[in-house]
Amino acid sequence: MAAVVTDQFRILNAGNFIDSVVDSNNAYYVFLGLDNPTSPAVGFGRTSNWDTDPPVPTDNLQYRKHYNSTSLFGKKITSSNIRRLIRKVQWTANTAYDMYRQDYSLANPAPNSNVSRLYDSNYYVINSDYRVYVCISNGSSGTNPKGNKSQDEPTFTNTDPTAAGTSGDGYLWKYLFSVAPSDIIKFDATDYVVVPNDWLTTSETQIQTIREAGNSDLNNNQIKTVYIENGGLGYSQGTKTLDIIGDGTGGKVSVTVDSSTAITATSVVTGGKNYTWGVVDLAPIQPGGSTLPDAAYLIPIIPPSKGHGYDIYTELGTDKVLVYGRFDDSTKDFPTDTKFAQVGIIKNPSSFTSDSVFTENQYSSLYAAKLSANTATPVIGEEITQVRADGKTAKAYVGSYDKDTMVLKYFQDRSLYYNNKFNQTDYKGVSDGAQVYAFESSTTTSDTISFNSGGSGTIDSTFNDNKLTVGNKVTDLGVTFTKGLADPEINKKTGDIIYIDNRPLVTRDSRQKEDIKIILEF
Repeated sequence: MAAVVTDQFRILNAGNFIDSVVDSNNAYYVFLGLDNPTSPAVGFGRTSNWDTDPPVPTDNLQYRKHYNSTSLFGKKITSSNIRRLIRKVQWTANTAYDMYRQDYSLANPAPNSNVSRLYDSNYYVINSDYRVYVCISNGSSGTNPKGNKSQDEPTFTNTDPTAAGTSGDGYLWKYLFSVAPSDIIKFDATDYVVVPNDWLTTSETQIQTIREAGNSDLNNNQIKTVYIENGGLGYSQGTKTLDIIGDGTGGKVSVTVDSSTAITATSVVTGGKNYTWGVVDLAPIQPGGSTLPDAAYLIPIIPPSKGHGYDIYTELGTDKVLVYGRFDDSTKDFPTDTKFAQVGIIKNPSSFTSDSVFTENQYSSLYAAKLSANTATPVIGEEITQVRADGKTAKAYVGSYDKDTMVLKYFQDRSLYYNNKFNQTDYKGVSDGAQVYAFESSTTTSDTISFNSGGSGTIDSTFNDNKLTVGNKVTDLGVTFTKGLADPEINKKTGDIIYIDNRPLVTRDSRQKEDIKIILEF
């Protein structure tokens, strides 16, 4: 049985995802993770050639929980950091663009783009001022199916379909929206253009004006174009206004018949409303007799929804979403002295101390130890150990180390406990070796943390604060320490990983900012 998931389903899913992100009951975060994809020893979820050939992420429950374990920190996604996307079709002089049509298919591909989907065709453009226009007409007809090449860049912002200049190229453009300067800075991408949020509900003046101009319930102006596939022969000469009949009402089109008795021009007089299909009633100008030896074929072009500009998500096919996150040195949650090889999105992680969803603007998912002294500097990603007072050994990987505050951050993932770091194969010493033990602080020698690269550090068991004075500067550490130790802000066993991307290892630097742009296609 033949079936298809429609374009509208994808557009709907993109909109539903944005609605879910901005819902106050949810909290989505962009996170960075995995600071040791190749070292100190290859293990579970890591490969020796990661930096030259990052593996395709494995999508199963085992790996998704591993991504939780190796995450480092996250930034909340808000309504200001998420946008729908369309392909970037830059207006260029002397280029033939497709016109908007509702009937592109395998049997009737877009003439210039030669694609079977409207949304894959080049039927809209963005100009040099970041204004977006849909092509209402490109001068095409059945005798000139590809139309003309566009000569005049559209720059206007009025609401009616308009020729862009005086070249006579035959193009009519409909202005839709301008990309906001703030969105250009934050969301600009080589291949995509961002679309405003809340188009259907916002009261922002410019958008509301375009939306209402495209609402045929208000303006009786749904249909903008009647395409001449075949002008026929034998029709009464002259110009006459005829009805557009079908399942809508109010549509009228002026039809011109030249001396050859063929229909040569059409101009919509009134667009009407509520059409999903239409037929021009040519009966008043038909030739006499019971048959039409050469019947005309006119196609009223039906815009999406109520009219062009009313629902640009459907009109432009917004089945992609861009998520933005910036990581800088503005908070100690984002240590600059670390590395990462994974970028992901997580939904609704819980707070570390409760089952409630974590909702702060950013988080650290690392444990931390405030050191009072150390004999060496730990290496990012290396293994560290502590022989506790009970003789058990706690193990972790270094997430970051701040030389100024002497705060060591770390995480514990399953490769520390698997046999040779790979899997659950049995090994000698498994009783303790496969058991996760927490680091601890006291007044004994168990306060010592050993670095695999050599040297050690001592936990400052007297430190109980979330701030630290270094020189004359008071530093907010982002988490509260108790006896020199601090827990992550989230429970790393919670939350749904909905996106993961493996990247060559990136080394953070205090002078750089990471602008993360994730494109999701539905």
